Amino acid sequence: MRDWIINETLVPAEDVVLHFDAPDKIAKLQAAVEGVIRGKADTVKFALVALFAKGHLLIEDVPGIGKTTLSNALARALELSIHRIQFTSDLLPSDVIGLSIFDQHSTDFVWKPGPIFSNIVIADEINRATPKTQSALLEAMAEEQVTVEGISRGLPLPFMVVATQNPSEHHGTYPLPESQLDRFMLRLHMGYPSLDDERRMLFDRADVNPLDLVRPVMSGSDVLELQKLASHVRFDHALVDYLLDIVAATRASDHLELGVSPRGTLALYRSAQALALIEGRDYCIADDIKRLVIPCFGHRIIINSRSAGLKNKTREAEQILNEILHKITVPI
Repeated sequence: MRDWIINETLVPAEDVVLHFDAPDKIAKLQAAVEGVIRGKADTVKFALVALFAKGHLLIEDVPGIGKTTLSNALARALELSIHRIQFTSDLLPSDVIGLSIFDQHSTDFVWKPGPIFSNIVIADEINRATPKTQSALLEAMAEEQVTVEGISRGLPLPFMVVATQNPSEHHGTYPLPESQLDRFMLRLHMGYPSLDDERRMLFDRADVNPLDLVRPVMSGSDVLELQKLASHVRFDHALVDYLLDIVAATRASDHLELGVSPRGTLALYRSAQALALIEGRDYCIADDIKRLVIPCFGHRIIINSRSAGLKNKTREAEQILNEILHKITVPI
């Protein structure tokens, strides 16, 4: 068994406790979600990457594709507390984080926590809320706590926000600011299913909704253990240099006004570790990084006005990132 590099320190393999049932637990969780979301194995896998990397997930696509279904399937397959918030233009910050209410019997204010105090928070159509309400999630997503009336209250662990949004070109949406987007580890696109998968979907839902059949297959303690195990996945120094070269290229690109932030760098590092864990490896490879660059960086970069040509900014950002990947030498 190989030694591991943890926080740039060589640790003997026998000193690292490995949970050999981890692949079985991960496989059961994948199967539970894929039983609801047909033909989207990579999308499901990347959703689990965000979970095991202690990140948050943003799912963006047109209505009716299955964004909320994926969020619900993932939440139901975990034995955790879950709250779904339907974001609308009249939603207030206190509707998300909670508030203090005067109790006439005790003649004192009593704290009433909002739905943010859950392990899994489904923020449905997050970009339909006003920027003021969107900002209620900033502290929670970055620091796993909420500060109200000068008092900081910790959130339950594990904690994850799974948000869905319609493309910003649709009516009644408020584009998420850069500070909010940067707090999402990955942004995924569902896409239309193949004809075969859509045919299976029709038959699956003939008598019952598959979502109603999902049962918890992983506990909160399991998730915490797998998050810890993912953080111990070996990341070779040559791969670190490769990752940093990609980040530096986004900051130096003539096509971009805003490159990847240090939070984005850390997000790619952690998500690559989680992907390796899900695929049964205790070490990262260059392909882990390449597969995650667009989901991890696509929503973090801003194209400058000189280079903006396509109407679809998401597709244009992906093209720029692919060009950067093509130019940087992959370590052997």
